[in-house]
Amino acid sequence: MKNIGGIMMQKAPKFDINDLKPSQLKKIVLAVVGIIAVILVVFNCTYQVKEQEQAVLLTFGNAKTVSESGLHFKIPFIQTVEKVDTTIKGFSIGYDIDTNETVEDESLMITSDYNFVNVDFFVEYQVSDPILALYASQDPVEILKNIAQSCIRTVIGQTDVDSVLTTGKSEIQSEIKQMINDRLNQNDLGIYLVNITMQDAEPPTQAVIEAFKAVETAKQGKETAINNANKYKNEKIPAAEASVDQILQNAEAKKQERINEATGQVARFNQMYKEYIKFPEITKQRMFYETMEEVLPSLEIIIDSGNGSVQKILPLSNFSNINIGNNQSTTTEGEN
Repeated sequence: MKNIGGIMMQKAPKFDINDLKPSQLKKIVLAVVGIIAVILVVFNCTYQVKEQEQAVLLTFGNAKTVSESGLHFKIPFIQTVEKVDTTIKGFSIGYDIDTNETVEDESLMITSDYNFVNVDFFVEYQVSDPILALYASQDPVEILKNIAQSCIRTVIGQTDVDSVLTTGKSEIQSEIKQMINDRLNQNDLGIYLVNITMQDAEPPTQAVIEAFKAVETAKQGKETAINNANKYKNEKIPAAEASVDQILQNAEAKKQERINEATGQVARFNQMYKEYIKFPEITKQRMFYETMEEVLPSLEIIIDSGNGSVQKILPLSNFSNINIGNNQSTTTEGEN
């Protein structure tokens, strides 16, 4: 104990956790855990909804919208809360909203009279249904952007370049807005279009124009090549068909010629066979002489019998004449 300014001060005893009994230490630990548990339960029992927010309360997968701002209660570990910002937001099409630089993949479009223009738009949207905005699609804003780009290109493609660059902006904006809203109503994304504004419209750079001309030239070259190929095809196909017809006709004529030739040979063979039946030796001799005549067409064979009679063997006389002569000889011999 110390005397300070006439006041006796007693020194506080030094606290040492090792001096605590096990029962006391256990009570302290349980008290701390209890306090932390109470804090966690209280924290998980309440949630705050701001003025420009709406909440979605999930209970075993069932969603419920909470639109009133302020403090709300929920069952901890059973109910979960997702908050959705309901303020009006926006995005740009055709330019970077941070750097204000042109994004040609989005801004470059073709008008109805086949002119290029760079057109910039700003799209404003707001969440209309938090449940649909959270769970109907993976990214409703990206879907809205794709829809907006499609509708913009459709309307610009139906409008001439003078209207796009000068007097037709209001009509273009109104038509695009109506088209986007119709598409949103079909898709149920949980967001709606507040407004779409055409920020700027101007002709493209010279480099883009030259590139477009090069593409058009290539397209025309392609069409010319196709037309030339079709012309060549139309010229060659009739000629080929005529050639095929001629070949078929020649083949048919050749076939008929061969048939006639074979028919004649068959008839000749049959005739020769008849003669062979009648006069086998004479017929064989005749066939031999005919073969010799074919092999040696200029050969002449004359036989002199020595008694003044001469017999010409080659070239042969007509087969029928020989037959007649042979028949007469045979008849004469028979009479003698």
